[in-house]
Amino acid sequence: MYKTIVVHVDGSQQQPSRLRAAARLAREHGAHLVGSAATGISWLDLALLTGSVAAPEPTADFKALRDAAALRLREFTEQAAALGVASVEGRLVEDAADNALLLQSRYTDLVVLSRDADTGANVPARARRLPEYVALRGPRPVLVIPPDYGDAPLAGTVVAGWDGSTQALRALVAALPLLERADGVTLALINPDQLSELHGEQPGADMALYLARHGVKVEVVVERTHATAGAALMALGRDRGAGMVVTGAYGHSRYREWVLGGVTRELLERTPLPLLIAH
Repeated sequence: MYKTIVVHVDGSQQQPSRLRAAARLAREHGAHLVGSAATGISWLDLALLTGSVAAPEPTADFKALRDAAALRLREFTEQAAALGVASVEGRLVEDAADNALLLQSRYTDLVVLSRDADTGANVPARARRLPEYVALRGPRPVLVIPPDYGDAPLAGTVVAGWDGSTQALRALVAALPLLERADGVTLALINPDQLSELHGEQPGADMALYLARHGVKVEVVVERTHATAGAALMALGRDRGAGMVVTGAYGHSRYREWVLGGVTRELLERTPLPLLIAH
């Protein structure tokens, strides 16, 4: 079971949907919910940027950033309580959001984020791929919530991608608390013949047996398609009425990611379902 869950608190339009998902999981698992809010910059970095490194205390501008983050946390705790979360706290980190979440991820079972921020010119590059950044560099799985999530069950039917990789294995293990509760899990193998050395004589059989021994109701589905793996997983999720997709997060070189079709990026950008990823 998940006993500690961290959710990103930034006051954005996407926050209510991810808070609903985090609150649902906290209720179902009896988990402690932590809201992580960041000032956006550390005092030392701000001092270096403004040339006031010798200042004895934070400037008014930095205090304003800290006060705004503290206000968001107070609102978060009220909203979480209204959603029925019994154990909740807010944590303010004087740093950028990505660094703050990496720090908090060390002491949690799951990090709940939203799909990538708008990629407009005013959005810092490090904020555009926050879920991918935290999943690839942090030690814990990341649950990515689409903006229109409306508190539907996450673990009704689950589609889980399996390609024999270490990343996919870690994602499945990280998702076990959800998979064990699911009504059914579709273990999806996309074009497994291309990765035959990772699957054995009967692709998916060994992993299905492993999951079944954990009490998971699992069905192996082999898809042979000319579509990308990401598109195939999304189609399966739609056809099966899934509440969530589980997959490994792949952090290859640019060339390797292009060869693989950018499965992680495609799902992060396009899937309408909550997505659990781990690296």
